[in-house]
Amino acid sequence: MSLEKETPGRGENYVLGLDYGSDSARAVLIDAATGETAGVSVRNYPRWTKGLYCDSAANRFRQHPQDYIDVLVETVREALAGKEALADRVRGIAIDTTGSTPCAVDGEGTPLALKEEFAENPNAMFVLWKDHSAVAEAEKITRTAKTWGGTDYTRYEGGVYSAEWFWAKILHVITEDPAVAGAACSFVEHCDWMTAFLTGVKDLGLIRRSRCAMGHKAMFHRSFEGGYPAADFLRLLDPRLVKIRETLGTETYTSDTPAGLLTGEWAGRLGLPPLIPVAVGAYDAHMGAVGGGVKAGVLVRVMGTSTCDVIVGPVPEAGEVPVRGICGQVEGSVVPGMIGYEAGQSSFGDVYAWFKGILMWPLEEVLPALPGG
Repeated sequence: MSLEKETPGRGENYVLGLDYGSDSARAVLIDAATGETAGVSVRNYPRWTKGLYCDSAANRFRQHPQDYIDVLVETVREALAGKEALADRVRGIAIDTTGSTPCAVDGEGTPLALKEEFAENPNAMFVLWKDHSAVAEAEKITRTAKTWGGTDYTRYEGGVYSAEWFWAKILHVITEDPAVAGAACSFVEHCDWMTAFLTGVKDLGLIRRSRCAMGHKAMFHRSFEGGYPAADFLRLLDPRLVKIRETLGTETYTSDTPAGLLTGEWAGRLGLPPLIPVAVGAYDAHMGAVGGGVKAGVLVRVMGTSTCDVIVGPVPEAGEVPVRGICGQVEGSVVPGMIGYEAGQSSFGDVYAWFKGILMWPLEEVLPALPGG
């Protein structure tokens, strides 16, 4: 019996996945009925590949938003190359990115680095997840959460706030760079900016913030009044954070929810029909766990530039119990209706790449310099 008869709907509906990793992005065209890959493309970020805007000695790793735009067009076009007839059968687009990777934006949600006056300013760019320039700010957040006399907002974040996360990075940027602080109306996670960008959202209040991103990295929890840390708490860190909080809304959204519809402009640039639903964004490791078959009782290890351990479980009837030492527990961050638990080893893959460089140094640098090399 043919596969077409065995699998009703085969070849009728497709979904387009966009994955933004640390060094490269990829587009994958998938048959919705069978899960078969119909097209794929991978492209490195051009500016990032050149090492621009980064300073490893200062733990600074920034990515220019233009890199994301450039590879978006290239990867989607290449994934569809020779399969243009399938473009009209694309029924949905979903995006995952690294995180926490926030960026300062103006009142329309445009990254400041896309403006001429900030085009070469690393503080106006996306602060990549592995940027550790905010160590002091993270320590301040943890210390304040434990001592301010109110709710410990780290309780669902494992109990310790990280330099890799949303509020620490924002606090570092606005402290270090008054010009960016003055121009920024808010900060937006990479996964949320991509969905807003493709769906034409130009109102900060209409950006559908990811439950995955904001729950695991921005201390959002539905039990907190307004979802996010209270204004009185943020004011102790820096009064400017209160204004940023006001732009975030009071709700976050799971990735089974549409963020909006693909605009006509971007449909034309990507070779797709307009008005395709674009799902609310999420983090790459969490969506990788979905692809890996995560379910209650099954731990998935997602290995890449870092390694994330992800598991899900039902919401306890007696109430959620905070787990210490992990990187967050968030209802709906992985699978809707279940709590997603995340832990792992930051920079796991980066450490291996560094070690490889150490081992290869004699072959690449010493031997060629020897006589006859």
